Amino acid sequence: MHVAMQQLIADGRPFVTDDGVMSPKQIRLALQSGTVRRLLRGVFVDARVPEDRDLRVLAVERIRPPHGVACSETAAWVMGLDVHPPGRRFDMTPTFLVPHGETRIVRSGIDCRQARLGSHDVTEDFGTFSTTPVRTASDLLRRQYRPYALASADQMTRSGLVDLGELSSVVMHLKGYPGIRQARSLVGLVDARAESPGESWTRLRLHDAGFPPPELQVEVADHDGVIRRIDLAYEVQKVAIEYDGSAHHSALSDLAWDEERRDDLSVQWGWRWVLARRSSIFGQDATFEEAVGAHLGLVPLRRWWGHL
Repeated sequence: MHVAMQQLIADGRPFVTDDGVMSPKQIRLALQSGTVRRLLRGVFVDARVPEDRDLRVLAVERIRPPHGVACSETAAWVMGLDVHPPGRRFDMTPTFLVPHGETRIVRSGIDCRQARLGSHDVTEDFGTFSTTPVRTASDLLRRQYRPYALASADQMTRSGLVDLGELSSVVMHLKGYPGIRQARSLVGLVDARAESPGESWTRLRLHDAGFPPPELQVEVADHDGVIRRIDLAYEVQKVAIEYDGSAHHSALSDLAWDEERRDDLSVQWGWRWVLARRSSIFGQDATFEEAVGAHLGLVPLRRWWGHL
């Protein structure tokens, strides 16, 4: 029978092992063969079903504990954003909050904890009970590792889900929450113009080095009138900084385009480049800061993030 005519597994709805749709061994084999895919940790769906918000909501509702509210990365995922740290991008452990006074469900594969939740912190606007966008962003600023937290907040403001002024007000008025000091130190750095996590990480590294904040998405016209855009720039000093992530800067075509664009700006307008990669942003190698500092005439401070 043609694949399109075959009935979808579980009628195309998300399922868990306890549903009896497949045994654990069958699920493992189906994942290996690409017959099913994982939506969340412990939640699966027929691989032919396209992913959209409705499917994500069904997945969350399938495992949401009583009185549970999707929060942090899971709440953002329901809203259509991926703010999972790189190390957890394929783990997809669902996270929930329950109000103080309600039972915290302990279940394998679910992170469920008690927290202070007011009615203004919870919404059903996205199809399931979740923390509001601004509460989600403030939680991520508090709880995620600093570089990842800034990248998450940048993305949530860029998406239009979160107003930066409101987020700043919420964070500054929070009291007694774990991680609030970190959130307050980061919220002033949030910028909706950041287009990738790598750009956010790089900006934070520049901040920690004591450098002034760079401009984002700077447009420069070459002699032919072609607009070239620079991710991060110090325009007066003509210092251009870009993060080359493996996802978009590994293919030969990408490398050729980057080289042509950067050469044009260097030759025509005298721009100097400092390129960042994950290995130069995370860890104790000072090469990146020293290169930027040499162009700016500044001595960088040293604050290392460790190897992640």
